[in-house]
Amino acid sequence: MLRAFQFVLILLMLAVLAMLSAITTMHFAIHGAEITVPSFKGLAVTDAASKAAALGLDLSVGTHFYSVDIPAGHIVSQSPAPGTIVRRGWHVRLGESLGPQRVAIPNLIGQDQRVASIQIRRAGLEIGSTAEMPWAYAPEGSVIGQNPTSGAAGVARPSVSLLVADPPAAATPAFVMPDLTGQIFTAAAFAITRAGLKLAPVKEAPPSVAVVPSAGSTQPIQPVVPPGTIVGQSPQAGQRVDASTPIELTVEQ
Repeated sequence: MLRAFQFVLILLMLAVLAMLSAITTMHFAIHGAEITVPSFKGLAVTDAASKAAALGLDLSVGTHFYSVDIPAGHIVSQSPAPGTIVRRGWHVRLGESLGPQRVAIPNLIGQDQRVASIQIRRAGLEIGSTAEMPWAYAPEGSVIGQNPTSGAAGVARPSVSLLVADPPAAATPAFVMPDLTGQIFTAAAFAITRAGLKLAPVKEAPPSVAVVPSAGSTQPIQPVVPPGTIVGQSPQAGQRVDASTPIELTVEQ
């Protein structure tokens, strides 16, 4: 019995040691693959690439900036920031300095978008974002705004964004609502639909009180308002209406 107990105890101890060994190995495997991102700012692009390769980091230069402090061909920005802990093989994006701004920003206002794009490239600049805006005071496709402005100094990036004129949206025809009360529904409905307006479902009004002839008169009883006559409307006369405005008519039954 004692030997069996000792044997089981030894097996448990071996299992615990194996578990601790696995945890320790996993810890070193995980943390051994972690890298603290160094600072690449100020390094030449080739030196930054060598430093990244030695640490097992992937590197690319994706953006360019003007800088009066960092010479051209050297690193001016990076992502992730220095001190960030990443895994081996992590991708680091760098921004390269172009040195001080030496290119004048051209005046592109009024030019066709295609011509402006060519002028930007000829100046050694990049085309930034392009946006369109309805504008009735300039030809369609012409430049009505730019960023940076013409002749701007202290520009951060060698790119120019453009704002281009689009044709203005067509105005919806509008009308002044006429007074339709007293008219026959069929004629009014025809006029409304012919004008391109929207006729809502008809609202029915109960028959009005009839006019009773005097005693001894041979005239038949007549209603105050003939059936089919418009006795109410919405919108009211004088209001502005367009194709999106439902016109509701109340008709005598």
